[in-house]
This record gives sequence, structure tokens and C-alpha cells, in this order.
Amino acid sequence: MPVASSSAVPAAVVLPTLRTVDMVWPDQSNHHGTLFGGAAVAMLDRLAYIVGTRALAAPAVTASITELAFAHPAPAGQLVEAHARVTDVGERSAWIEAELISEDLLSGQRTHCVSGRFVMVRPASSPPAAARTPAHETRADMPAQACTVADIVFPGHVNHRGILHGGPAMAWMSKAGFVAATRHSRRSVVMAGCERVDFDAPAHVGDIVEAHAWVQRTGRRSIQVQAQLWVESAPSGQPQRCATATMTYVALDP
Repeated sequence: MPVASSSAVPAAVVLPTLRTVDMVWPDQSNHHGTLFGGAAVAMLDRLAYIVGTRALAAPAVTASITELAFAHPAPAGQLVEAHARVTDVGERSAWIEAELISEDLLSGQRTHCVSGRFVMVRPASSPPAAARTPAHETRADMPAQACTVADIVFPGHVNHRGILHGGPAMAWMSKAGFVAATRHSRRSVVMAGCERVDFDAPAHVGDIVEAHAWVQRTGRRSIQVQAQLWVESAPSGQPQRCATATMTYVALDP
């Protein structure tokens, strides 16, 4: 697929960036017990799609991946934090730099793992959407230290009506909540309960979802976390709060 030529971006234009967290689970690991290279690239590609779609104001597809470098393994059980930023935008193309950093959740030690450059393009059959409102502008009440898990709603995430199933929604919020609680305490934690979940708006296949979680209060062993799930349709780019939850995590050690 040909890539459109880059055009100069005015200095006043702020190009999209995104920072999200994920966990390395055993089913994403290779026989060495570390994050499989394909799973790592999939994490970065998913993030590149999200920021590329926002930059182009239309759904994008991956045109190329270059300068892919694996610097350090990420063991199963560790957090991985993915960063993506758009460096340039053309008529139909967005250039993105992405990086994956592993973090030991108990010690806080961070290690650069993978980096690469992505080119995302808007298919010729997909005309640009109207100007968008940046998602973060509607979430001013969210603390700066909130942990974010971003994903795309795929067919396996929806129910028989084509609407996001509650299970994946809770999985994204609980993952963000787990990271927020563990980072705050630097202790091994597990979810002890979920006080309440409210579903406010539907999400459909192809939508972008972001789960945000932050610590509200703590006890000797307990950590209460507030989580929100936001949905953003690729054509409109307008975010809506999809669900909220209040969860409690407890430290395993006394």
C-alpha cells in the first residue's frame, strides 16, 4: 500500500500521544517465560492504531513497521507500559514512534524493552471525519496519576447484539485498577470485591476504549480504586463514559 507524502505540521498543532499499561500474562509468554515478540509488537501496533486514528480523524490501517528493536525481555508477571506519539501527519498517513517499557510492580524498577516506528494510513475509501474534540479535554476530573488501559473493541468482545459485553469491560477496568493499587502500595495485591458497576453507554466493534483507574483511599491492607471506562467511535472521535466501577484490592502480605 503506498504511503502518502508527509506534510509540515504547524507548530501550534498538538499531535496525539498515548501512554497505557498492560500486564504480561503466561499466555503471552514464550518458552523462556518472557513476553513473546509477536505479542509485544501487537501491543505497540494497537496503540499506533489508536493514536493514528485520532491524528487522521478516521479509522487507519498499518502500512509499515520499521526500526523494530528488542532491547530487553519482559518477564511474565511484570507490567509493561506502552508509549506512542505521532511525529508527523500527511494527507492520508500518520508517522508514529512507539516504545514498550517493563516495570517490576513491587520494586518499581523500569527497563526499556522494545521500540519501533509505525506508519498508519487512512484507506482511500474512508473519508476524513469532522474535526474532533481531544478525548482528554472531557476528562478533567481524572487525577494525573490515573493508570490507563487502552484497547479496540473486537468481535470477540461483544455479545449477540453486537454491543460490548460486560465481562471485557470489567476486565479492562480491573486490570487498570490492579496496576493502580500495586503501584500505590508496591505490594502484591488481589481484588477482594467490587462495590458497584454502572454501565452508562454502549460500545461497538471498532470503537476505542480506555479504562482509567486511580486510588481513592487506603487502609492497612485494603486499597479502594475508582475506575472509568470511556468509549470513542472511530468515525466521530467523540468520547463517552461507558462504565464506572468501585473496586477494593487487598495486600497479600500482613
